[in-house]
Amino acid sequence: MAVLQEAFPARKRRPSLGAFVSPNFSDQKLLRSLFILSQEISSLQPLRILLKKTSASIIRKSRLISILFEELLRNTVNVLPSSAALCFEELYIVLQRIKVLLEDCSSCSKMWLLTQIPSISSSFDQLMVELSTILDILPLKELNLIEDVEELANLIKKQCSEKAADCVDRNDENLRSEVLKMLDNIKREIVPDHSKLLEIFERLNLSDSTSCSNEIENLEDEVQNQNDDKSKADVVALIGLVRYAKCVLYGASTPRITTRRQKSAGEVNVPADFRCPISLDLMRDPVVVSTGQTYDRSSITMWIESGHATCPKTGQPLAHTQLIPNLALKNLIAMWCRDQKIPFESTEVNVKPNGVVLNKTALEAIKMTVSFLVNKLTASQTTEVVDRLVHELRILAKTDSDSRTCIAEAGALPLLVKFLGSEHPTLQINAVTTILNLSILEANKTRIMETDGVLNGVIEVLRSGATWEAKGNAAATIFSLTGVHAYRKRLGKKTRVVKALLDLARAGPTNSKRDAMMAILNLAGDREAVGKLIEGGVVDMIGDVIDTLVEEAVAILEVVVKRGGLVAISAADHGNMIKKLTTVLRDGSDRAKESAAATLVNICRKGGSEMVAELAAITGIERVVWEIMGTGTGRARRKAATLLRILRRWAAGLIGEHFNTQSSATVNMTSTRIVLPA
Repeated sequence: MAVLQEAFPARKRRPSLGAFVSPNFSDQKLLRSLFILSQEISSLQPLRILLKKTSASIIRKSRLISILFEELLRNTVNVLPSSAALCFEELYIVLQRIKVLLEDCSSCSKMWLLTQIPSISSSFDQLMVELSTILDILPLKELNLIEDVEELANLIKKQCSEKAADCVDRNDENLRSEVLKMLDNIKREIVPDHSKLLEIFERLNLSDSTSCSNEIENLEDEVQNQNDDKSKADVVALIGLVRYAKCVLYGASTPRITTRRQKSAGEVNVPADFRCPISLDLMRDPVVVSTGQTYDRSSITMWIESGHATCPKTGQPLAHTQLIPNLALKNLIAMWCRDQKIPFESTEVNVKPNGVVLNKTALEAIKMTVSFLVNKLTASQTTEVVDRLVHELRILAKTDSDSRTCIAEAGALPLLVKFLGSEHPTLQINAVTTILNLSILEANKTRIMETDGVLNGVIEVLRSGATWEAKGNAAATIFSLTGVHAYRKRLGKKTRVVKALLDLARAGPTNSKRDAMMAILNLAGDREAVGKLIEGGVVDMIGDVIDTLVEEAVAILEVVVKRGGLVAISAADHGNMIKKLTTVLRDGSDRAKESAAATLVNICRKGGSEMVAELAAITGIERVVWEIMGTGTGRARRKAATLLRILRRWAAGLIGEHFNTQSSATVNMTSTRIVLPA
């Protein structure tokens, strides 16, 4: 007689197994557990806005049930008749489900709860039927109850068997119909009536900007709770309605005091399965090649276009170059990013991180919201009001690609330009962060680069922003723009961009340093930009920050050395730099060790015997290299093997000022001797 799971709305926070399986308790423990559980339910508050009558009725019945079991415990029933024990076990399951459903309804989104009134009411009704059935077959006579307790049991049975239709509040259903009608009107591009919108939101107790913001967060959680795309899209439409109402009814919200935007992937420990085997970065668009291995689309595409016909990880020939999206992994990465509060955006415009394709209702709600905000910005407003409006655009630009498209197409970029130079610190932060969020969309990168004044405005914030946060977000915008090869070359030619990034990497707080260094790393992908970076002192900057931002510093150094930066290292304190790289080899992360090994190989190859001598003089270097050969990533092991070969050739006197290890001696991995070519 256990309650079926299907009888309840699909939720992410599923009940424990104990809610569906009979408990394995002794008779006395079962009675005590039922007493405690019924007390917990009776202590809950009835739902205040929706399902008030239903929840109050169930809580009232649970209070009577708790009294019943209190009396049973007082009568010290040690051994229950088997039929009674079976009924009580089933009762325990039903009460567990009642408790979960009540708690779920009290904590979820009001809008979602409203749209689910029929199914949730049906769930409560079904639970009451189950409860009534259990009490009907409960063998009261076999329990030898005293008269008062038996009368109480009969009263509970009678109340549970009463028709529950009168517990359904018709006002709830009417309100639900009004919301559904409003959503349908939005779908048909009919702007909601202001007074009707206000009435609905006040009835739901969404009476200010803060309550609407909390409702949006609850709805965003609800998206992940749904099991199919249609249900997810319906919830996204509700988010659009609430966001529109929040702006229109209560004005843009006051920016919350914050010292930082969302984290970047570089600030957390990314699971190995979520990193691309080529770039070791978090995969944004994982795809599967013919060998079954998964890579980030941009990395494997670059690999194939550069002429490679093998799988980077296995070395097997690629039967074909078709790339198959790994949607399961992509959804897992998106969920992880959401839990870690890391921005995640697919490189495919029409695919959302949570797998939702927006329906027309949601899209029209976004357009209406954006239109309202942009129109308000064009009117004369106080600085405080403008700050709130831009903050609202910032939040909206963070949500999805459709919002970013709508904001850009509505002409927001030219309006944001004038706020980049604002003396109001939070307004400047909100303006540059909105542009950063917009830049995630590929099409918007072009708009930012081509719209008059936007790029220059971002660069000026990078150079002389009012706060470190503004400078850091400007650097993150440059990083985003340099994802396009042509823009990377264009930005790399600008001395003021390079200088500002290096200055921020040297002097900024850790998060801003990281933003600057990620942009520098992207710029270093262009040989001409490397020259400007070297002129600006990138090697000295790396020496200053390598102890705190290890992965980023070593990655930049690897690219700089590879593209001709050895002279700068030689001119600097190269012995100290080599020692720091060795420390990274010993103590760094897998990714840092890989970059450090590759950098040392290039330094030794291009720097000749002097550089190798510096490395060989470091105590225990061969042991460190051997450890990487045994435990490092595939690339790290290969670089470590090359490094060991270099050290041994130097020890044998076979290395002059310059050399090439590509066709030279190989290391016998089971011996310390050098195997020379015949």
